[in-house]
Amino acid sequence: MAGNSRRQGAIRKPGTKKGQVVGSGGQRRKGLEGKGPTPRADQRPGHPAQRKAAAASRAADKKNKKKADSPELIAGRNPVVEALRADVPATALYVALNIDADDRVTEAVRIAADKGISILEIPREELDRKTNRAMHQGLGLQVPPFEYAHPDDLMRVAAESGTAPLLVALDGVTDPRNLGAVIRSAAAFGAHGVLLPERRSAGMTAVAWRTSAGTAAKLPVAMATNLTRQLKAWAAEGLMIVGLDADGSVDIDSLDLATDPLVIVLGSEGRGLSRLVRETCDATVSIPMSAGVESLNASVAAGVLLAEVARRRRAAGRV
Repeated sequence: MAGNSRRQGAIRKPGTKKGQVVGSGGQRRKGLEGKGPTPRADQRPGHPAQRKAAAASRAADKKNKKKADSPELIAGRNPVVEALRADVPATALYVALNIDADDRVTEAVRIAADKGISILEIPREELDRKTNRAMHQGLGLQVPPFEYAHPDDLMRVAAESGTAPLLVALDGVTDPRNLGAVIRSAAAFGAHGVLLPERRSAGMTAVAWRTSAGTAAKLPVAMATNLTRQLKAWAAEGLMIVGLDADGSVDIDSLDLATDPLVIVLGSEGRGLSRLVRETCDATVSIPMSAGVESLNASVAAGVLLAEVARRRRAAGRV
């Protein structure tokens, strides 16, 4: 009979009652608290847009890794001559048959011959194929895959220099021109090496080589499997981690950490520093700018900050 508590199974066993037993445990109040702005669809775990973005990222990483393992071609007369002048390592210079030679072609062939680089004449159709039909103007320079250093090598170079370590780490900089320019600035202002994350970052492609003006051959560039973990490891060794951020905790004029063992972290061109990397930083620094200017290009901002660090180190006799 319904409601008969003597019926077998009608009495609920102790401890099995569902819902609230004594009070709400604060759940009602917590339920009323705000949870902040709703994340974008591609940032919500499990959302179709997030799964699609993650799949695209994995595909891009796989493509970039495959691309990094194979030689690249610098195409075009001016780019080829600039790369050869900058001592970009090359294995072959391709010259189209029956090319209309000008001063740039003559110089490219001369420099390649002086450096012992193979000079190969091939049909224009084959050069079209090798350069994926880029505007090659009859010249293509083959560049071998870049050999990255280990992060420990950067510390070794810094220790052997006899000066306070100065390293540069990039957090999601995806433009190879920016990467090349950062490496050039790092070499110019006394940094001991540059660290790249394995994922979501530009690699040392032919474009980055050319933009670095050959300094990538003189300054070690390392790659970390996990950028945050590597920054924490360097922090444990006594380095201060300083991130460049538009909303920094100090501005560049108050960067007293400049003379300490230092890692400067640069964020991506659009989003800046990632959350985990920002939380790893001991300080974030901003560059004061005139009103109406939102931000600087990543490589330009790197040059400004590195120049200030170098100036302070010279003044303190730390170089």
